[in-house]
Amino acid sequence: DPPPVQLIVQFLEQASKPSVNEQNQVQPPPDNKRNRILKLLALKVAAHLKWDLDVLEKSLSVPVLNMLLNELLCISKVPPGTKHVDVDLSSLPPTTAMAILLYNRWAIRTIVQSSFPVKQVKPGPPQLNVMNQMQQEKELTENILKVLKEQAADSILVLEGALKLNKDLYVHTIRTLDLLAMEPGMVNGETESSTAGLKISAEEIQCQVCYDLGAIYFQQGSTNAAVHENAREKFFKTKELIAKNGSSSLHFTIDEERLAGYCQACGVLTSSSDDASQQATPYSQIHSCMKSGNYQDLVKIFLEDNLTLSLPVQFRQSVLRELFQKAQQGNDALDEVCFKVCVCNTVCDVLQGRTIDIQFCQLFLKPSKEKIDFLLEVCSRSINLENASEALKRKMAAFLKNLCLGLEDLQLVFMISSHELFIKLLKDDERKLLIDQMRKRSPRINLCTKPVTSFYDIPASASVNIGQLEHQLILSVDPWRIRQILIELHGMTSERQFWTISNKWEVPNVYGNVILGIKDNLTRDLVYILMAKGLHCCAIKDFVHAKQLFAACLELVTEFSPKLRQVMLNEMLLLDIYTHEAGAGVSGERPPSDLISRVRGYLEMRVPDIPLRQVIAEECVAFLLNWRENEYLTMQVPLPLVQTNPYVKLGQLLAATCKELPGPKESRRTAKDLWEVVVQICSVSNQHKRGNDGRVSLIKHRESTLGIMYRSELLSFIKKLREPLVLTTILSLFVKLHNVREDIVNDIAAEHISIWPSSIPNLQSVDFEAVAVTVKELVSYALTINANNHFWLIIQADIYFATNQYSAALHYYLQAGAVCSDFFNKMVPPDVYTDQVIKRMIKCCSLLNCHTQVAILCQFLREVDYKTAFKALQEQNSHDAMDSYYEYIWDVTILEYLTYLHHKRGETDKRQIAIKAIGQTELNASNPEEVLQLAAQRRKKKFLQAMAKLYF
Repeated sequence: DPPPVQLIVQFLEQASKPSVNEQNQVQPPPDNKRNRILKLLALKVAAHLKWDLDVLEKSLSVPVLNMLLNELLCISKVPPGTKHVDVDLSSLPPTTAMAILLYNRWAIRTIVQSSFPVKQVKPGPPQLNVMNQMQQEKELTENILKVLKEQAADSILVLEGALKLNKDLYVHTIRTLDLLAMEPGMVNGETESSTAGLKISAEEIQCQVCYDLGAIYFQQGSTNAAVHENAREKFFKTKELIAKNGSSSLHFTIDEERLAGYCQACGVLTSSSDDASQQATPYSQIHSCMKSGNYQDLVKIFLEDNLTLSLPVQFRQSVLRELFQKAQQGNDALDEVCFKVCVCNTVCDVLQGRTIDIQFCQLFLKPSKEKIDFLLEVCSRSINLENASEALKRKMAAFLKNLCLGLEDLQLVFMISSHELFIKLLKDDERKLLIDQMRKRSPRINLCTKPVTSFYDIPASASVNIGQLEHQLILSVDPWRIRQILIELHGMTSERQFWTISNKWEVPNVYGNVILGIKDNLTRDLVYILMAKGLHCCAIKDFVHAKQLFAACLELVTEFSPKLRQVMLNEMLLLDIYTHEAGAGVSGERPPSDLISRVRGYLEMRVPDIPLRQVIAEECVAFLLNWRENEYLTMQVPLPLVQTNPYVKLGQLLAATCKELPGPKESRRTAKDLWEVVVQICSVSNQHKRGNDGRVSLIKHRESTLGIMYRSELLSFIKKLREPLVLTTILSLFVKLHNVREDIVNDIAAEHISIWPSSIPNLQSVDFEAVAVTVKELVSYALTINANNHFWLIIQADIYFATNQYSAALHYYLQAGAVCSDFFNKMVPPDVYTDQVIKRMIKCCSLLNCHTQVAILCQFLREVDYKTAFKALQEQNSHDAMDSYYEYIWDVTILEYLTYLHHKRGETDKRQIAIKAIGQTELNASNPEEVLQLAAQRRKKKFLQAMAKLYF
């Protein structure tokens, strides 16, 4: 048997079914005896469940529960259309007042529930009718929620008024509902009296209403902090009523764990003067300490919690993160607080068997007597040796032992080893073993029971100081601090080359040879390290530090090397390009004219013997193309530069080709030149090799040197471009090159494809596999620049189609149509959904066994393809929704064929659906042409939207 709540759904669904009259017109559900009985049965099931909203909300959807409570209002004699806020609850019969209360409590509970995140259910295989039903229910729920939110203020006022009632109310039972059914006209009978129904005491009503009001106030507090005070008041009132009456006496249950959480959150978020409530939870105390800056008490709370372990580890870490953030903002006084809280967290982690956080290791890089003292105090106060388990003691002992082994300073080691806690936790043989380990590490260590005077006077060796300075040198990005450290290091030893201490410091070979030629060791190290760190910062997009490092290096080399000065000016130009492209350039702001002039100046530079990085020229040309400096690239670039720099030549050809688009065929000389350059790059050099068996084999070299650059270099350069016209041009070139192949079955379409030559003299020399890979990479990159470019989406779809990935192809064909038609609310332009695109969509659907979709798409062609449509409809093994799609067919011939087909097969139900589709007046052949076109357009829109939901 179905559970009681499911019966409500069944009864209400049956009662709300629309009817169809003789003219096949849909009518609202009739108010007849059958439907009234079904509604009454639904109310009786809810009465059996004592109108418990917790139970009803868990099992019923919002639309069903809304219908149920509206029926309750109706049967409880609440006048329809009356605002509940205008009704005086004290003057109403008790069952009527209770019905209004139930409805308004449910309204605000639903608003609160809708604000919580909902875990998405993983969908099964796409079924159009199921998806449509789910979508209808979702839209209905959203509409109801919209109304409830608009009436939220009224619902709150109704419930606030209910708190002033102070009288018992009654809710309908199965008996009272039966009485109403027998004598629906009774006004002052038993059902309206004060003794009819299930009695709900005034305290129980107040308890429930306070809790629900608290929840809605708490939710509103996210936008209005003052409302949190109201929430706190209501929740604490609920707590008092539960404590007074006991939760078991309530007809309606309250989640006491959630209530406790609400109370705790309100205690933190409101500044209450009630000391008892503040002291009741450590969360509120910590919040207060953080707000007031009372960090001494904060550390004390953490220290005390190491024994009780009431604070979750995530909360402890979040407090520490907040302290670190404040310290990094310039509050140096917080460094000590961060250390103390971190120590408390670490000891807590040790006792609970968790790994030690990296932050503790970083803070202990420079241990001191004060730090060790505090650490030992925390350890002592975090474990009660009398009551602690052996496992707990072993964890603490292992932590202290490892701490000793990790310390360099012998004085600090002795502080730990001579501490009372250490002596109690480690046995004699363990302490002896530790001393032996320390002796092996350093023969000068002598752990004894008392400190020796000479023990404190052990000097730090020079090698330790050099190591510490080298460590600082690796970490620092401050140019003046780097200079100071190098001066100190060179003062301590003249034998080391400090530019070699980190394998992460990399300088391009073209620069390295010049820098390592500097005779002065200090200057050489400083220039090399400043440049290496600057290049690293540039690579990780830390442009601020990169600029500081490059500026310091420029200032240094200006004094003695014009060659390195020009190198640094070039690197600073590249840095400024990166900075603009990552900052203002993202929003489309043009670069300053000064930067454009410097880029041009770099390309035209004629200083001999200057080491140059190819990437700078590459970035400069890409920069000019991205900011449409086509005039300069086409007309003003010096000829020798075009002849010597491949990127400038490629940029000039691209700029000239884009400038001529869409021009007459005779003006496309530059397009032909660009075509020849790219074909040469994609060509392979063939070599013949004689094998051991005497036969000659052909070897193809993929990365040929026949062109002005390698294919990988060309691809890398293109991926620096963002200008849509330039990307479209180069993409169409590669698509055309891909289509030229003799054994190609499926061409790929692209914009401006007609400007390129249609043949290649030596087809065998082109590496078409590499071309295909390049096309895929270029389309993927282009869609990262603009995912809504319909021409690029069509190219991506064609690629998937050509590689037999039909579902993915349909996804991109549909996406291309959606982006240029406001998700099919407007007509898809004919240059997007050409006959070729539609035919490919038809083939995709056919190979996916979605034959009804094939028939519908055949209508989209300029000339309807009846042969393909009829053949598809004859298929009985279809994986789509079949007759659910008939409403999208507007071609009467196809519908007539469907009617004949289903009649022939004896499929009466499906035949009726097809007949119903034909019978729609808007498809009448006598209608004006514009009416027929409008009918077709409306069905096109609905069908494409339904397809999009399946494939997106």
